[in-house]
Amino acid sequence: MDWITIEGAGGEGGGQILRTALALSMVTGKPFRMEQIRARRSKPGLLRQHLTAVQAAAEVSQATVTGATLGSSHLTFVPGQVQPGAYTFTIGTAGSTTLVLQTVLPALLCAAAPSTLTLEGGTHNPFAPPFDFLVQTFLPLVQRMGPQAQATLVRPGFYPAGGGQCSVSITPATRLQPLELCTRGAIRAIRACAVLANLPRSIAEREVAVIGQKLSWHGEWLQVAILTNSRGPGNIVTIAVESEHVTEVFTGFGERGVSAEAVATQAAQAARHYLAAEVVVGEYLADQLLLPFALAQGGAFTTLPLSRHATTNIQIIRQFLPVHIHTTPLTPHAWQVTVVA
Repeated sequence: MDWITIEGAGGEGGGQILRTALALSMVTGKPFRMEQIRARRSKPGLLRQHLTAVQAAAEVSQATVTGATLGSSHLTFVPGQVQPGAYTFTIGTAGSTTLVLQTVLPALLCAAAPSTLTLEGGTHNPFAPPFDFLVQTFLPLVQRMGPQAQATLVRPGFYPAGGGQCSVSITPATRLQPLELCTRGAIRAIRACAVLANLPRSIAEREVAVIGQKLSWHGEWLQVAILTNSRGPGNIVTIAVESEHVTEVFTGFGERGVSAEAVATQAAQAARHYLAAEVVVGEYLADQLLLPFALAQGGAFTTLPLSRHATTNIQIIRQFLPVHIHTTPLTPHAWQVTVVA
């Protein structure tokens, strides 16, 4: 058996390395061993959401696994045959449901039959793609590559209470089709929404006021949404820029001790930076698209300078797949990523 050995302390040194390795192992059937998992984090080893991702990947691919325990710094993973079906994965904390989905989705997009997933945990967490990004930005692009994938928010789960739930239905394709995202096209719509759960409405009103001021946006583009079925308090600001070829979403998360103005400013600055660079794909979407583009064995997109997450993803992809990923600077603020077989 030819093992792929992955150094968990390399690159960005976090959970992204593990999730990408699990996803690619499931798709390719190649086993891997990983040492020093999340070695660069303040709490190294497998936390609850990472362990859930490992367990989900093992269940979906009938894998043989060692080291799948909380706090473990090493793991071996030998995948079997991917089994489509109905699955429920519960993190048990506010850990990100979207990151667990990120782990098993690639394999299920190429499976032999449709699948449904029920994911319980956090749906709106700092340092993870929120549910809004999943629905508005990522899954529509996946669907343009052939498979069909729809997500429904049953109940939001904010940090630290968690308790969220979402469901995802997946109809696979025989293969993923390459996608070209090199010109943004005309901007068709812009909107900002401040979402609250179990917090005073005035917080959201302050946030949209700041966005209106920072981006010079009119009142009809600014919204407040109140959620009533969250188990704990929560606040997220989303700014959506809908262009001809993609809808990008930028976020700011409310946190204890952080002012509403600071939360809104964070999202507004990210949106303004993206608009000024005149690229198609934002920083976080670039990271998310690398794996499906690699599975499609082709495609290209323009983006902001690549994050450490993205460059680490490229390194892991190269260990599993015979594809070439070229990164080319276009301007000081714009790069092109091209994937070829």
